[in-house]
Amino acid sequence: MKKSEARQLLEEARTAWDAEDWLRSAELHEQLLAHFPDEKASGVWWYDAALAHKFLRNWSKAYELGREAAARAPRGEGDPAYWNLGIAATIQRDWTVARDAWTGFGIELPDGEGPIEAEFGPACVRLDTDGSREVVWIQRLCPTRGRVVNVPVTGGRRYGEIVVHDGEPKGHRIFGGVEVPVFDELLLFEPSELPTLEVTVAAADVADLKALLTLFTDHALGAEPASAVRTLCACCSEGTHEQQDTMTSGAQQVSLAAPEDEARRLLDRWAAETPIGRSWSGLVAVG
Repeated sequence: MKKSEARQLLEEARTAWDAEDWLRSAELHEQLLAHFPDEKASGVWWYDAALAHKFLRNWSKAYELGREAAARAPRGEGDPAYWNLGIAATIQRDWTVARDAWTGFGIELPDGEGPIEAEFGPACVRLDTDGSREVVWIQRLCPTRGRVVNVPVTGGRRYGEIVVHDGEPKGHRIFGGVEVPVFDELLLFEPSELPTLEVTVAAADVADLKALLTLFTDHALGAEPASAVRTLCACCSEGTHEQQDTMTSGAQQVSLAAPEDEARRLLDRWAAETPIGRSWSGLVAVG
């Protein structure tokens, strides 16, 4: 291929990129790279081709091309080629490559092999379930995986599932004076076996309701009062939003993540701890 033909190919690839025609742009970049894999600018071309496939959720191609991009990127300087490779390798469950990618980006990891099970702190993820979006809290296990620690209200989503999220924050949440990023979900990595239940509880005081939530949390289960759920428009959701403690006393719906028998046992225990002011009824499975 002549250099003039390569320049034309690159121009067409950039035009397709600007039009968000990711597949066409990736194909053109790959044609170019088949002839010029190691030019001075090739690292950028490999990166763009891999990124286009990431946008397409073609993780095998994002992984394949991402390895080429990372091989041409400086290590330890926060180069995004390593981050995108870390995501793709995680989804492909190639833990050796994923660990090397995060290290190449400049992130210190605990020693070990296989899946990264570390404490990367809290964050939020915008779940995307067939176009239905919901922001939930997660405990990050690695730079791109997190365990859901809310009981989602979206059907089919569950407390305890592990999701893979993107690396660019799309909004922030502030709670208790601490600001955390909101990431978009890329995919459900590991489902949760915990069913979602709903129950009506009567709590004489907010402290009674918080005692119920603590009881379930202490048993590695989930409880989410309806009074704590807020609906935001897309614009507000992608901005910075301060979350208030909005729990209230009185009768209300609570979503639970627990086996039904265990939920009944804990609800009975909670109600019996205070002779007056606590009761529950109408426990049903919802997902």
